Formats: sequence, C-alpha cells, structure tokens
Amino acid sequence: MKKIIFLCFGALFNVSVSQNITVNQTNTAQQLIENILVNSSCVSVSNISASGGNFGSGELSFGYFNANGSGFPFQEGIVLSTGKLSSVVGPNTNFSDSGIGMNWNGDSDLNTALNLTNTFNATVLEFDFIPNANTISFEYIFASEQYLLNPTANQCNYTDGFAFLLKEATATSYQNLALVPGTSIPVRVNTVRGNGTICPAANETYFDAFNTGTYPTTYDGQTKILTAQATVTPGTLYHIKLVLADEGNARFDSGIFLKAGSFVSEKDLGANRLLSTGNYLCPNETVTLNATQAGATNYHWFKNGNPVGTNSATYVVTSGGTYTVEINVTTTCVITGSIEIEYAPNITTSTTNFTACDTNSDGLATFDLNTIKTQIFNNLPSNYSVALFETTTGTTALPANFTNTTPNQQIIYARIVSLENCYANIPITLNVISSGGILATEIINICKNTSTTISAPNGFSNYSWNTLPIQNSQSISISNTGNYIVTLTSANGCTNTKTFTAIESEIATITKIEVNDFEENLTALISITGNGNYTYSIDGVNFQQSPFFNLPEAGEYRIYIKEEYCGTVSDTFYAISYPKFFTPNGDSFNDTWEIKNLDKKGFENSKIFIFDRYGKLIKEINKTNTSWDGTFDKHMLPSTDYWFVIEVSNGKNIKGHFSLKR
Repeated sequence: MKKIIFLCFGALFNVSVSQNITVNQTNTAQQLIENILVNSSCVSVSNISASGGNFGSGELSFGYFNANGSGFPFQEGIVLSTGKLSSVVGPNTNFSDSGIGMNWNGDSDLNTALNLTNTFNATVLEFDFIPNANTISFEYIFASEQYLLNPTANQCNYTDGFAFLLKEATATSYQNLALVPGTSIPVRVNTVRGNGTICPAANETYFDAFNTGTYPTTYDGQTKILTAQATVTPGTLYHIKLVLADEGNARFDSGIFLKAGSFVSEKDLGANRLLSTGNYLCPNETVTLNATQAGATNYHWFKNGNPVGTNSATYVVTSGGTYTVEINVTTTCVITGSIEIEYAPNITTSTTNFTACDTNSDGLATFDLNTIKTQIFNNLPSNYSVALFETTTGTTALPANFTNTTPNQQIIYARIVSLENCYANIPITLNVISSGGILATEIINICKNTSTTISAPNGFSNYSWNTLPIQNSQSISISNTGNYIVTLTSANGCTNTKTFTAIESEIATITKIEVNDFEENLTALISITGNGNYTYSIDGVNFQQSPFFNLPEAGEYRIYIKEEYCGTVSDTFYAISYPKFFTPNGDSFNDTWEIKNLDKKGFENSKIFIFDRYGKLIKEINKTNTSWDGTFDKHMLPSTDYWFVIEVSNGKNIKGHFSLKR
C-alpha cells in the first residue's frame, strides 16, 4: 500500500514559531497510523480509531508534529496530549493546562493497566495490525508539565499516566509496553526523573532534562528517547492501544511523541551478545543466527553494513560485530533484523613466574599480588577483573600481600573473575630467592693510628657502603671506628645488609708486675693499660687470657702480652725465694746457702740473719757477704734445720727456715 503523508502547514490550528515544533490536526487517524507512524508494508494495519478532547473550537488533542528546524529529537511524528494540540508547541514559557472543565473522561483500560481509578482527559489512538516478523517496536518520548522545576514536597508524587497496550485481537487482557527498560515499572513522571529538584531522582539514566524557556515544546521536562517493543507471532492479528490521560485531576498537561516511521516489525535474532551484559562469546566460540521467515524469498546478511552472506536463513558468527539480515518476503516487504555480538578478547600471558626475596632463610616471602596481577597478561582490557587463588577451585581470592605457605616455591592460580567461563585458571609460580639469610654483625679491630681493610661476603653482584662518598667495591679501607654497613644485591635483585663495627685496638702498656715473693707458691699478676684483645704468656709460646701466673720456681721470667691485631710487648721480671736446703759437702754443687736476685728487686741492701734451733745467731748475710757455707767459727755445723730473718730495706721482715744436709 502506498503511503501518503498529508502536511497542511497553513491549515486551521497549525502553529509555526521559529525554533519551536509545529503541529497539525488535519490528518485523519488512518493517515496518522498508515502514513506517519507505520512506514512498512511488512505491517498490515486496520480498524484504526482515535479519540480525545472535543474543544469548543473544534481543536483536537492529537495530531501530527514536525521539529521545524528546532533541536527536538524527532524530526516528525504523532503527538498525543491531555490538552489542546496547539498547547504542545513551545517555547517553554507557555504553560499547557488546557483540558480543564470539559467532562473529558479517562480510560478504563489505562486504569486497569496502571491500577488507577481516577484518570481524566484520555487521548487514545488504537488499531489492529498483522506483523510479518516476530517483533514489533516503536520509539517515543514522554513529556509533561508535571516535571516541575521548583516543586513543593507534596507535588513530588504528581504524575500523569500512559500506556501502550498490546494484545492478540481475540485476547481479553493487555500487556503494557511503556515500561522502564529492563523492568516492569510503567514510565511516569515519578518513575523516570532526574536530579535537580527536591523530588527524588528515579531511573535518571532515561531522563532527558528539565526545560528552560527556549525549549521547542511547552512541557517542563521529558524522557530520553525510549523504545516500546514486544515479541509477536508473525501472521497473527493484534490490537494496540496508545492511551494517555491526566491522573487525579485535569491539570498540568502531558504529551506522548511517537517517532514517524518507527513502528516496525523486525526479525528477532536474539538478545545482543555484549560484554557489558555478560552475554558475550568466548574466543573461538561460534553462534548460529537463525532468521527463518515463512514466505521468505531471499536472505541478505551484513556485518557492520558490509555484505557477508546471501540466500541462507542462518549465518554462523565467528567474530564480533553488528550483524543485520534483510529478508525479502514480498516485492514491497523487506523484514530486517539486527544483533550486536561482542567477543571476549583472546588474552595472552606475559609472564607467569614471579620472585620475592627471603631475608631469613625460612623459604617464605611476601608477594605483592596487586602488582603481579598487572604483569600476568599482555592485553588485558582495563575493565577486566583478575583475582589470584590458592587452588583451582578456590572461591576466596588471596590478599594483596600474600606470604607463600609452601616454602621456596608455590603455584597459585590467576582467574579473570568477570569472564570465568571463557578462560581457564592460569598457574602462577611464586619463587622464593634467598638473600643470604641474616648476616651477623662483625667486630673489626683497628690498631691505633693505622688503617685496615674490611670485605663484604662473596656472591653478590653489587655492593654499596654507607660511606661518604658511597663506595661500591667489595672491600674498603677504614681508619676510623664506627658502624660500616654494606647493602648487598644479588643477581636476582634480592638485597641484604651486613654491618661491620670497627673498634680501636692498641698494643698494651705494662704498668705493673706484682710478684708474690718468698711464698710457698710463687705467683705473678700483670697489670696493663690499653684497648684491645690481650693474651699473656711467660714462655712466648703458650698464651692465656688471664694476666695471673703460678710460677714454678724462683728466677728470671719474661712476660709476653699480645694484642691480636696490633702486636706483642714483653718485659722481664724476677721471682725471689730462698733455698729450702743446701749440701756443703765440697762437691761444688749447692755448697752454699744464698738468696739470689735481691738486687733485681731492689733488696740488695737487705740483711739476712741465720739462727740455729736455739735462737743463736750463726751468720749475718749482707751486700758484701752474700752466702753461708754451713760453718760457725770455721767449724762445720751439723745437719739440721736453721732459721732466718730478712730485714728488707723497705722495713718489711721476712722469716723462714731451711735445712742443712751433709
């Protein structure tokens, strides 16, 4: 059937204002449906009727509109109003409230659809149709004066009602197609509203704007372009009723704008396969599109507007894109269908091995899993979410800072959690590399006024000392005390530190040698000054930590004091004792009794008095007469014990006894 659009811009009630829409009521209901709303021979329409306000001027509440060069979203179409058709025209400084006091009734089907009892001023456009394809749809905008810019709190629930009611012609109940997308909520002022007033926003994604005085219609606000759609059975007679009414009272007009040519019957190829809805295809997955249509004479398939197939009711999709089919049914009816298909990307890995450093040789280390997740894949989209799990079946993601539970090496698993059905678990190997363990602090002795070399352990690729300037060699020379810290870096990037504490050492200074002379057990105690680690010896071979010595006999000794790093000093000392016996028998061995080395101790001026057992003075020994040969007045005295007293020059007296043996 040829469609003719009647545009009578100069007729009665035509309003034309620059940059505002224009309206025209001269088209009949049949012309509005056949020539303006339905623009396809694939939909056969009949039984068309319209009803609305009967104003005294003869004006209607529905008709044709044209954008007239304004910014209105639809170029042309049909408008239904709860007031005069002419009141629809902008600018928004006009106020549309033209259906008052007319005894203009509401609509019982609208009341049933929206569960209302109080509608007024209903405008209805309805018709029968037979679709050739399995879906029908059309585009619309809902606008209303009840989108108030400055409402009071009690006005937030003011709303008018409308519905697009569809049923099979023989059915008794309707379904409402005027719903918030993806919900069962009817589109109304208080179900689709944006921010900006005291009234709460609702489904604001679908709200366009609150209007200012320059808007090309009179209404204070409107929705974005919405689509009403339904699944139908090709060849079946349906009835659709487009109805709009005021609710509660006849005040504040509302309007429905229907886009010209948007009522179409299309082939449903299925829901779009989109990543955003989780209905995507996985890499290497295919899907067969089926456009089978009764009575079809040919099929033409397109991908992104380019021909990809002909003469087949099906098409196998292997890559993403927008696929469209044109189905030739008659010479004037071409049914179309479209579907958008997206594929999850074919993601490749960059690296699956990661290392962390073990500082205490227990095989454990902490891994930064947030950083690891960014390094696993080469081409992971920014909106994809990755999590790491301890097992392939784990459901609790590992924390950002994870310490391996298996020493030295552990395998965990990466999973693209938003697309788990497309990608398998990816094994991730965590390797724990030793940093050399805890390195003990080393004490270094520096001899006073000298320097020494300290060396860091072998096996590291880089050395950095805390000296000024920083030195990067394995060994450095030092001459001052203090802490020297070297940072050690291995070839795998692990670091460790070792501390050297340098302390000053020096050769010992002997300050005193105390000998316990004339005692049964001769001893010597050595006193020194100096900083260092000192050991002592009286034979130059065997050294001890203690400066105290038990002397085996009287005589001359040499004390050696060694500092481990700086050297040895020595000195001579004497231990004095008296002979316990003598044998004056003329064999030239031990024939006299005398105390040696008195002069070495400063006792050379001492006097020694020898007595027999009865206390008789037998002999006086002094500096010039140093020994006793065992006689008295040239007579040999008998073998027995004799006593002596030493008057030391410092005033001290020493007493003892000895034996004369023949």
